This record gives sequence, structure tokens and C-alpha cells, in this order.
Amino acid sequence: MAPQAAASKEPLKEERPRGDWAELLKRTFDFDVFAYVRCGGRRRVLAYVNEAGGVRAILEHLGLPTAGVRLVPAREPPQAAGC
Repeated sequence: MAPQAAASKEPLKEERPRGDWAELLKRTFDFDVFAYVRCGGRRRVLAYVNEAGGVRAILEHLGLPTAGVRLVPAREPPQAAGC
């Protein structure tokens, strides 16, 4: 039996999740997003807002801008002296 054929019959390993976003930030930047600095307590996630309408409603309620910032075109690189 060819090695490729034998490899295709092996059961695929299930990939385990790499962790949630907070764990990845802690591991990468050594920054715990759930640590509450004032009292040393722990924050917790109350809800995830995924739809634009929900995000817009929250921003409007808080009096924050709902439109994104206007992007400015990049400038050209500076010219070398004497060119």
C-alpha cells in the first residue's frame, strides 16, 4: 500500500480551539483584559453585539459617533536631496 493511501485512511485529528480572544491577548502581550485595576476583581462578558443595528443603537444611546472616520490618502515619500 502506498504511503499516501495509508495516510488518507487515518482518522483526521480534531483541532482543538486555540482559546478565546482574551486568552490570546494574555498569552501574546501579557495583558489580561478581564483584570479590573481599581479593585483587583475580574470583569465578565455580558453580551456580544454582532449586528450593525445593535452597535448603532448602543453608540447613539451613548451619544457617540456612528459613522467611521474619513480616511485621508497617504502622502508620497519625501524626495532625496539633490535629485
